[in-house]
Amino acid sequence: MPDAIIPATARSEFTTRERCHITELLNDPRAPQVSLARCRVEAGVTTELHTLSVDEVYVIDAGRGAVELGGAPPFDVSAGDAVQIPAGVSQRIRNTGSGDLVFQCLCTPRFTEAAYRPLEDP
Repeated sequence: MPDAIIPATARSEFTTRERCHITELLNDPRAPQVSLARCRVEAGVTTELHTLSVDEVYVIDAGRGAVELGGAPPFDVSAGDAVQIPAGVSQRIRNTGSGDLVFQCLCTPRFTEAAYRPLEDP
């Protein structure tokens, strides 16, 4: 197998303290410059307010939501929208639809647990 290929591993969805369901599509130390995850937020749920030490881009695949960035008023997002979130900016997303809100999350450099900083008590 060429070194350029990162083999697929079991990609199981898991739930985070952030109140989000995650499937990691790419998060490997051999590709430290980027990670990609499928995120799912259930109807009526708002994710935990937090910051990351990496840049993020959300690309909304399905559903509707309201994003809060840096303490500014929330703004609406829906399928096809992309949201740029610079490192260090407080953030959360609320599912405002009746079905799941699904989006891809691209992090640069790649996401690690050390990048996550909660801004709410558990």
